[in-house]
Amino acid sequence: MVKHIIIWTLKEEYSEQEKTDIKRGIKEGLEGLKDKVPGIVEIKVYIDGLASSNADLMLDSTFTDEEALKGYAVHPEHVAVANGKVRPFTKTRSCFDFEV
Repeated sequence: MVKHIIIWTLKEEYSEQEKTDIKRGIKEGLEGLKDKVPGIVEIKVYIDGLASSNADLMLDSTFTDEEALKGYAVHPEHVAVANGKVRPFTKTRSCFDFEV
């Protein structure tokens, strides 16, 4: 199996309420891919970080294998969520993929 971890920081121009709404939208969109994209074993978005965090949200996902992760990256359902709910609102993105 393959883990795919993403950490995002939202753009600074949003109010706290807007950030809360954006994070909820990202969580709903990405977690909604579970039964739409082949190869996803588990997908969870964490949006309630502690005050000590220096990022706004985190994706923790597991795929059957590296090929499934590659397929997820270009799957139309994922691309729609990424382009509509994630990329327009995020300033930074860090990714770490590894085998488990």
